[in-house]
Amino acid sequence: MTKRTIDHFNLAQICESGQCFRMTQRGEDTYCIIAAGRYLEAEQRGRECVFSCGEEEFEDFWKAYFDLEGDYSFYLSQINPNDSYLRNAAEFGEGIRILRQDLWEVIASFIISQQNNIVRIRRCIANICERYGEPKKNFRGEEYFAFPEPGALSCLPEDALKECGLGYRSKYIVRTAGSIADGETDLGKIRRMTYRQAKAELLKLFGVGEKVADCICLLGLHHMQAFPVDTHVRQALEKYYKRGFPKRRYKGYEGILQQYIFYWELKHARSPSEAPRPGRKQEV
Repeated sequence: MTKRTIDHFNLAQICESGQCFRMTQRGEDTYCIIAAGRYLEAEQRGRECVFSCGEEEFEDFWKAYFDLEGDYSFYLSQINPNDSYLRNAAEFGEGIRILRQDLWEVIASFIISQQNNIVRIRRCIANICERYGEPKKNFRGEEYFAFPEPGALSCLPEDALKECGLGYRSKYIVRTAGSIADGETDLGKIRRMTYRQAKAELLKLFGVGEKVADCICLLGLHHMQAFPVDTHVRQALEKYYKRGFPKRRYKGYEGILQQYIFYWELKHARSPSEAPRPGRKQEV
């Protein structure tokens, strides 16, 4: 077991933030996470967290995975005090951190995410992992499955993943897996690229458009300037930032603020009356 006291870190918010799909609630305060073939359980009460791994594994992998060295207090402190919408959204989701996830898994997950909701995305990914992923055992002796490597999916018929609930996205995943498996797409090279270079390369993948490419850049490559615009974020921009989001003010970490906006809009989607009102001097 490893214990840490962490500011601006909330397992529930991270789980529900739409950036990862293999993190699930196991108990009232406990979450299980499967990442890069590893299994972790994490329990949180206030700022106190207990992780089911040893110190060495925590320092070698999970510390970076949860981006625990990121200075999120700085990002929060830089928000324009006159921008009441963004300030409220950030305060609401201040425990979110941008995870450092496996690039291939993020690519596949966000191709699947198109025209889909979080519950269905989780189900699709669970189905793929159970059918094509490597079986493993966690510290409890329970079976779980790693996310399948590109080679495990590249040889499938293009419609094979419809059985996992992917629908038309099946061919996108199979073709993209093939592109990676045969070396046409070099993930190692993409990891070394700048944000703009990486996004341009990702847009070459079958089924990847602007929004998905930005999601991959932010959540799979940790390019914090990536600013994915989905339906939720677009609605917020149209309502509160008619002249565009002030990216210049937040240059280099606007993607983190996007995540606060997305989470606020996601959680308040069915309660529009609860949405905050913009301040008198909303920033543009």
